[in-house]
Amino acid sequence: MKRYYVMTVLTALALLLVFSLIYSVWDESPSQDSITVGFLYSEDESVPNTYNFSLAQSALESAYGDQVHILVRNNVPKTGMEDPARELIKKGCAILFTNSDSEQLIDLARNYPDVQICQVSNSAAKEKGERPDNYHTFNGRINEVRYVSGVAAGLKLQSMIENGEAEKENVRIGFVCDYANSEALSDATAFLLGIRSVVSDASMLIRCTSKGGGYHREMECAAQLIEEGCVVISQYSETYGPAVACEAAAANKKVIHVGCHQSMIDLAPTTSLISVRVNWTPYVTGAVKAVMNRKSIESTVSGRVYGGNDMSGGFDVDWVQVLELNRHLATEGMEARINKLIDSFKKGNVDVFRGNYTGVDPFNSSLSIDLTQGFTENKSASYPTFHYLLQGVMTIE
Repeated sequence: MKRYYVMTVLTALALLLVFSLIYSVWDESPSQDSITVGFLYSEDESVPNTYNFSLAQSALESAYGDQVHILVRNNVPKTGMEDPARELIKKGCAILFTNSDSEQLIDLARNYPDVQICQVSNSAAKEKGERPDNYHTFNGRINEVRYVSGVAAGLKLQSMIENGEAEKENVRIGFVCDYANSEALSDATAFLLGIRSVVSDASMLIRCTSKGGGYHREMECAAQLIEEGCVVISQYSETYGPAVACEAAAANKKVIHVGCHQSMIDLAPTTSLISVRVNWTPYVTGAVKAVMNRKSIESTVSGRVYGGNDMSGGFDVDWVQVLELNRHLATEGMEARINKLIDSFKKGNVDVFRGNYTGVDPFNSSLSIDLTQGFTENKSASYPTFHYLLQGVMTIE
């Protein structure tokens, strides 16, 4: 009898183990056989910013195949986002992604609580008050990759100074952006601080196009900065206009370009040193997985989570990347220096915004910051908040 009870208990335990394994496998498998996913792009893939985001769309298709049905709307203006979004929702989209800075989607999310709406974080969305649970924002910690590209540019600049191709004093860096918001100022400052960690006398001129996505205006601004003596040009703008301007000027002036969103070496083979980008794939594929499994996005995607369904990621979760290094322009040891620095970021050992600097808000001189104590970017939100010019080092024209 005793043996009978022992066998019964062992059989029960075995059955429990089997059911547990079955449940575990079932729980990890998608709860939906297929899902419709919508993408609303501010431009089309001919523009580097949208091209870069579309890489996540392609990765999603590769990862899920027939399990995802993708609908895309290109060239959607931020003031006209509502109608295309409603159209995609009515066609069955369970989740929408957009790289636009439209203010309309957070309000739309309130009307469609069963649809997850995911938007790259921006200044407009963060001012809209309390968020509905189905509205999500996300962004890469771009200051990390900007700093790394700045170090690369600094190493090249140091080589140019040693070779007599640039002056040691009054070294000027040009930066093209659409608007002087905190995102652009944070990027520009991180880039300059990376350069100054190698070439301590470098200063920066910032020129704003005041018109997003304007190829000719961006090219014009870069050309002006080169004429004013800038030997390194970088950008936080939509197009590859600055790269083209650098390549055009290279016949008469020594200039180096650092791009964003995509590699620009093909467009500027003699001037483009390196480019940086946000890698949107981890968020996009993870968010779709969450919806398919009926789980929350923020508990599924790896990254730093803030209140209100907001996320960011850096080198530690592959949300930001440096792109191809131009071998014809790279200096000896540059790649190793870049890789070592990236590893330090992954370990949390780099403090970008720190030094003997005072930052002043360009639009309100009563607002300032002392960087001797440091400033932590993306501490409480995915959208950058550093909105200062380093006094005596940076100017906007």
